[in-house]
Amino acid sequence: MFPKEQDASLEPMARRFKVVDLFAGPGGLAEGFSALRDKQGKRIFDVALSIEKEPSAFATLRLRSFVRQFDGKLPRAYYDYISGDIEKEELIRQYPEEWAAAEQETMMLELGTDEAATALDPVLDRIRKEAGGETILIGGPPCQAYSLVGRARNRGIADYDATKDTRHFLYKEYIRIIDRLNPVAFVMENVKGMLSSRVAEVGIFDQILSDLETSGEQGYVLVPLVSAPKGAHGGYVIRCEEYGIPQNRHRVILLGIRTDRAQAVQNRIAAHHTLVPELQQTTVAGALSKMPKLRSGLSKSADGAEAWKKAAIAAFRAAARAAREAGAAPELISRLGEHARTLLAAKQPPPRASTRISRVPDERLREWIEDPKLKSLPNHATRGHMESDLARYAFSATFAELFHRSPKASEYPEGLAPAHENWASGKFADRFRVQRWDAPSSTITSHISKDGHYFIHPDPLQCRSLTVREAARLQTFPDNYFFEGNRTQQYVQAGNAVPPLLAYKISFIVNDLIAN
Repeated sequence: MFPKEQDASLEPMARRFKVVDLFAGPGGLAEGFSALRDKQGKRIFDVALSIEKEPSAFATLRLRSFVRQFDGKLPRAYYDYISGDIEKEELIRQYPEEWAAAEQETMMLELGTDEAATALDPVLDRIRKEAGGETILIGGPPCQAYSLVGRARNRGIADYDATKDTRHFLYKEYIRIIDRLNPVAFVMENVKGMLSSRVAEVGIFDQILSDLETSGEQGYVLVPLVSAPKGAHGGYVIRCEEYGIPQNRHRVILLGIRTDRAQAVQNRIAAHHTLVPELQQTTVAGALSKMPKLRSGLSKSADGAEAWKKAAIAAFRAAARAAREAGAAPELISRLGEHARTLLAAKQPPPRASTRISRVPDERLREWIEDPKLKSLPNHATRGHMESDLARYAFSATFAELFHRSPKASEYPEGLAPAHENWASGKFADRFRVQRWDAPSSTITSHISKDGHYFIHPDPLQCRSLTVREAARLQTFPDNYFFEGNRTQQYVQAGNAVPPLLAYKISFIVNDLIAN
């Protein structure tokens, strides 16, 4: 049975919990937790407060808070807004009370500052009092200081001093808020790089574990979410592809149960109350294969359907020529030529954007993502690419189509090699990465906002990178989840988020451990 068809195994008078979401981004964690319902259809986890500092992500967060006010019965005006038929001002004018509630439920603050603490602490005190202590804390500090990419970038800064990088210690703000709120449980998410991050030769992760265990008024018991851990801290590393998410996303997720509540459920904790792996992985095809076909744009020359068609045909021919000169596999050369001829014969290329509603092929995702009331598909438009990159995308996607993997740098014909000083060093061996139909995608990250090279669409004939909506589907955001801001900001939001469906599955475990 698909998760949204389930209900939590609760008594008729189920416990309710107030949720505080820190460093919320566009709200992936809250989306999952707020979806859990009891047998009467009532929310178990009621989001009382979400906090984010980045303006576009905050706008998305507030809009989703507005959506929650309708308890699943969204008005037509919301669909009109995300379709572009009305302005936000009109949406607010029609539903002022719901918008006021969303304003009450969201705060744009830079956590870790004195100003934020002054504004936030009275709100936390109120939530704690109103909830009778039955609160949950979710969220994760920014990951830039812990991620492998971020650490590599920091090493390139001549005077970089990790001990003075406040991002390393934003988790202490999380702990400060635990001390203030004293939640029944917390869920803290971060990148896997946190496990190996060190400051002044001290392992950050072990320090975080120690600080979390002793936080609050009673302390917390950390409960691994993985039943068969790999490595010393493997019980805290969630490999999303193992749990029905169409993405190879590996993240550290810490579940802490307040000591007094943990003592009451020792047997359940000891019984390895953990996420249950799926027998079959969810693939890119399961999420995206029915979506409207699009073409890329041209970023450095005049764009248009015919101009793109001409450039794309030239790209496939250039890729075939370079492959032939490099002595590549004959079937690859042949397939590149076939694609050029297919484009030549096409009466009209696909558009750069589409609002056409499409089914989700994988039944396990369908109910979670689809919305039968949706009028048009939002956030599904392509970015532009340089014509030289079109040839690389054509080669990469065709290579993956034939050999079921992305080509390494060493397998690129010399004629397609980018003008990158480290191209031949091996450091960028997988710079051009195709998202295969028959496998989960690679990790959707904020880097997708940059150039798209790591996120090439599997259909060679579309010759492009993923759209925001495609990235959002791979992250398991519902199709009615509208991302505010410009396209670059939307990509960043999608990449930084926690997959809502994973959060939903975690909410089951949290509820089962603390509800009764």
